Amino acid sequence: MSYREKIYKYYSSNRIGRLAPDTVAGFKLREPYLKKIIRDHFPENKNARIVEIGCGHGAFQYYIRKAKYINSIGIDGSEEQIKEAHRLGINNVFLGDLSDYIKYCETESIDLLIAFDVIEHFTKAELSNLTDEFCRTLKRGGKIICHTPNAEGIFGNFMRHWDFTHEIAFTRQSIAQLFLSSGFSKMESYEDKPIPHGLKSLIRYMFWQYFVRQSYRLLMLIETGGCDKNAIFSQNFLTIAMK
Repeated sequence: MSYREKIYKYYSSNRIGRLAPDTVAGFKLREPYLKKIIRDHFPENKNARIVEIGCGHGAFQYYIRKAKYINSIGIDGSEEQIKEAHRLGINNVFLGDLSDYIKYCETESIDLLIAFDVIEHFTKAELSNLTDEFCRTLKRGGKIICHTPNAEGIFGNFMRHWDFTHEIAFTRQSIAQLFLSSGFSKMESYEDKPIPHGLKSLIRYMFWQYFVRQSYRLLMLIETGGCDKNAIFSQNFLTIAMK
């Protein structure tokens, strides 16, 4: 048994703290962020074919279905995670090997791929092949949404080592190299900044945008003599790759 098989077999139970909430009400903390992604980056067509690889216990699928997308499924390699999703009433998720699933998808058959906290679990060689398959399976004009640890971030090293099965972390530059070399045509990366949806979150956003970001830009300026205004400092970041 490989170390991956050993850990993924009990991925939910062999850790400090539970991954899945007791009820779907436990998704509430992630709701503003996931809804924003759906609003900003999903296709207008509610019949679009959407595939989420590494769907976990189904939080994203829950909100995708609430947004009336009717042709969306999730795949995960952890039987425990799939059972948790089904316990929560999220039934459009299935157990399967992520690489094998993508490999056997028809060419140009998917409108949107989602890989949330997934690609960091693969080696560089595996990823090179996997992103080729992502590009092959997406329709022209399709896209993939990735969420990954940010090696450029203030706490990026923490997220790189948060999970024993993490193999890699990314920067805007390295993830662009990966996807563009596989045939994608355009890349956009976004910071995981707080999403204002009330007074507390607005205060968090203001502190992040005007204190934390500016402080770390100053540190970079002191070290290097310059600072990219688009630097991403959050511990994770979002990337959209378009075919």
